[in-house]
Amino acid sequence: MLIDTHTHLDDARYNDDREAVIARAREAGVEAFVSIGCDLTTSQAAVALADHYPFVYASVGIHPHEVKHIQDDWYDEFHRLAKSEKVVAYGEIGLDYHYNHSSPKEQRDRFREQIQVARELNLPVIIHTREAQEDTIAILREEKASEIGGVFHCFSGDAWLAKEALDLGFHLSFSGILTFQNATALREIAKKTPLDRLLIETDCPYLTPVPYRGKRNEPAYVSQVAKQLAAIHPEFSLEEMQRRTTENAKQLFKIA
Repeated sequence: MLIDTHTHLDDARYNDDREAVIARAREAGVEAFVSIGCDLTTSQAAVALADHYPFVYASVGIHPHEVKHIQDDWYDEFHRLAKSEKVVAYGEIGLDYHYNHSSPKEQRDRFREQIQVARELNLPVIIHTREAQEDTIAILREEKASEIGGVFHCFSGDAWLAKEALDLGFHLSFSGILTFQNATALREIAKKTPLDRLLIETDCPYLTPVPYRGKRNEPAYVSQVAKQLAAIHPEFSLEEMQRRTTENAKQLFKIA
């Protein structure tokens, strides 16, 4: 069995066939999904999906692109949403200096705030970082995020970031990027990541893995990430890799 630890099941690209997408994933052995919040609306949608399906869980939080839109009552609403037992994480939060849809200073300030909210809620954090490795690690250290733990989602950083994240006690989650032809360096990082810190995800509908490139991504394809990880770790069978990544997800997110 598999757990897709990072999906955007509320995305409009699933509006016409969401039930079929979920059914295909279940048939492919995906026993649980985490649907991710990126702002208030998507967080509410993630919780609604989790309330509807017994095997869907949710996170709440504000993506660095969206932090400029935060309103005074958003954090109060996240506290309310987090009362649901289906909310298992806070995120995705972090820093993204590639697009700077929100200013770098505003991203850093809101990142700190959101780690503090996650600490209040005692939820692990889901980290998004792009072209902001040093600031991300510095803020996580200063805000004592290691006390709640979490995951660097869709890990695509370098060996330095991997080591710093692991030293903080965080997990590394690998996506379909791991299957891309030019991902040699990333596969080497995945090879060196301790087995008890590995998670898998699709980040669907984005980052479709080989051999489905060019198509909309969906949770069923998380099996391709597991296959790639098993190929990187030949000392473990595919079944063992599936079992261990599933155990890691259940432990981090406290999924029964």
